[in-house]
Amino acid sequence: MIAFVVSLFFAYLVGSIPTSFIFGKLLKKVDITKHGSGNAGATNVFRVVGKIPAVIVLALDIFKGIFSVAFLPYIFFNNYIGITMGFGVYKILLGAAVITGHVWSVFLKGKGGKGVATTAGVLMVLAPKVFTASLGVWLITFSLFRVISVASVTASVFLPIAAILFRLPMHNVLFFVFLCILSTYKHKANIRRLLRGEEKRLF
Repeated sequence: MIAFVVSLFFAYLVGSIPTSFIFGKLLKKVDITKHGSGNAGATNVFRVVGKIPAVIVLALDIFKGIFSVAFLPYIFFNNYIGITMGFGVYKILLGAAVITGHVWSVFLKGKGGKGVATTAGVLMVLAPKVFTASLGVWLITFSLFRVISVASVTASVFLPIAAILFRLPMHNVLFFVFLCILSTYKHKANIRRLLRGEEKRLF
């Protein structure tokens, strides 16, 4: 049980690593949470710091998700006693922990990003078909509207639908419903700006 809790906490800490904040401080000596949209994510880094740092932050945030569900389970799963669950469920819990860390980082006093990139990393490992389909929806939506938030929310809403279409287990579907709700909640400010016609296009 202790190792189980430690593994979830470790995944949360991995997610909490504030890559956007670090690059903002190193390259521009700015607090990314106080500039631009105030969001600690790659899109805000793109606007405040630059294109190349944004790409690096995006890649690192994706890797946080991949690491937590592709490597951590094999380190911890066989080393704790008293937890009777499937390996797939355990990986989902680690995925939820790393995404939660990114969204509510302990290093940023509860602030963080919207979790899109880290979620992508988790999906690449847990459900590559769902990830590919969701990425396709994201790309199509972004090409039409050029608004990151619209593409991200649309893709997140599609997640549980794709899980059902691909006939994934119910625990996967429920996890994707959770991701859909979380993403929509984190984009609430963007949704308000969209309704007022104030949301900016990326290009």
